Amino acid sequence: MPIADAATLSELVTQAVFAADFRRATFAGKPRQGPTAWQRVVIRPVTIRGTRHLQFSYFDGRKDITHNHLPESAHRPLDVVVALGFAGVHLSTDREELDLRLTKKGKLLIGRKTVSDSGTVATEPHNRVKELPLPEGRADHLLAALGIADADGRIRPTMRAKFRQINEFLVHLRHGLDDARLLGHDRPIRILDAGSGSGYLTLAAHHYLNDILTVSAEVVGVDINAEVIRKSAERSHQLGAEGLSFACTPIANAQVEADVVLALHACDTATDAALAQAIRCGAKLILSVPCCHHHLNASIRPEGAASVLRPILRHGILKQRTADIVTDAFRALALRILGYRTDVIEFISPEHTARNLMIRAVAGATVGETAFVTEWQELRQFWNVEPYLERILGETLTRWLPNATSPTLAGTRDGECETQR
Repeated sequence: MPIADAATLSELVTQAVFAADFRRATFAGKPRQGPTAWQRVVIRPVTIRGTRHLQFSYFDGRKDITHNHLPESAHRPLDVVVALGFAGVHLSTDREELDLRLTKKGKLLIGRKTVSDSGTVATEPHNRVKELPLPEGRADHLLAALGIADADGRIRPTMRAKFRQINEFLVHLRHGLDDARLLGHDRPIRILDAGSGSGYLTLAAHHYLNDILTVSAEVVGVDINAEVIRKSAERSHQLGAEGLSFACTPIANAQVEADVVLALHACDTATDAALAQAIRCGAKLILSVPCCHHHLNASIRPEGAASVLRPILRHGILKQRTADIVTDAFRALALRILGYRTDVIEFISPEHTARNLMIRAVAGATVGETAFVTEWQELRQFWNVEPYLERILGETLTRWLPNATSPTLAGTRDGECETQR
């Protein structure tokens, strides 16, 4: 990075972070100064025992590590984060939003946006209990309407697993929006929930963004189950949720231009349909929690190079779990080939749901990267299978795959596991 640009970046970050009205700083994107263990770093003000601190949260894709510093001792850890040279830095104060981008050549691009409704910055209280987007003990009209909490915010014992699932999902959504740099724009964020099922998470996303974060968001939930769509639409109407709608239609027929596509517990190939739809509409963020993998389970066999895995594949449960892993590996690879920074992470503890794997993808990577194309070809050859996502994407994907064909796909149907949503 040119010395002048490095000095400017450091100065802008330091001024914002140590300002009295500082709200949040997010460092993400490919580090320009070489690889690092951290995929994202978030800094925000918190109050601990009545004293203002700066909280540094480091995310590596599986866990986060948090350190709290008094302002006078935070200069050194801040310098270390800045020196990593993350490709994107978003700074938020009461006065303005700053987007700082480092190009591959090290040039610094600066974007500024004045915040019109300036006010006193709220320093968040620090609590040893994990902070939740929709905390327990605080009255929330959505949680009450869904039967998860009573009017005073007390969580009903039978709904505690659902309460935790909703909060974990909202945490991932907020982090994803930061990574995809979708916050702070002049227009609403457009979200498609593909396979919305009973609509709990669809409603939660709309409520959290519009009512809690005061971020304008338009959310559309689609599902092929007419009954769950009817119930979700009724609930939305009762809540007076503007900018939230539901439609009974196959995922592939959803006429939505989306910034964010959610596919949470979409059953079997419905997940592939959702990923394909996200790619077609150019979504910047994809959050997918796959469910009920059946397609490859019927295809993988202990033959050819895979014959060495016969001791695993002869057992039904082990074969199913292997098919689950192979399916999601292909999905993550396809997204990488098509220009998404992709991680496969734990969505929520297995004690709450067995379907706890999340594919998280953020647009902005190199399209058709040779290493990922090679991995796809080798994995496909080893298992001697045709992944459903390759079939449904057709030339969108196969144009990057040497000697691949784009077969015609007919008679497919997407589904969704309502019990998980």
